[in-house]
Amino acid sequence: MSGDNRFVDYNEPEAMRKLAVSLGVPNDAIVLDYAGRRTYDTCYRAKAIFKVDQAILVTQAFHMPRALYLCNRLGVDAIGVESDLRTYSKFSLLSWNARELFATTAAIWDVNIGHPVPVLGDPLPIFP
Repeated sequence: MSGDNRFVDYNEPEAMRKLAVSLGVPNDAIVLDYAGRRTYDTCYRAKAIFKVDQAILVTQAFHMPRALYLCNRLGVDAIGVESDLRTYSKFSLLSWNARELFATTAAIWDVNIGHPVPVLGDPLPIFP
């Protein structure tokens, strides 16, 4: 589970872990990536740090195309499962889809031109 944790009071991976454990996922089956500050970083780190070659991405429908694009372009053979469990308001969908236009443009730039290097560290293969 990957997400942002740059601030003491903001920990996306831990929130996801707590929910998964509450739903019956064994804690020892969960690996947390605290440096997934953005989707590019998550996909890059999945390959570089966690040595993931294949992944199932679980995210909202509006975000799925960009997440799949990034992971597949960064060397992680990915498929997606949408996590939408409810109907969102039209305003929320409009806002998120507008944001995705800019985020997708940035993603295309990052994988084709910019090639930014996210926070890295020692390799921690999930499947040694």
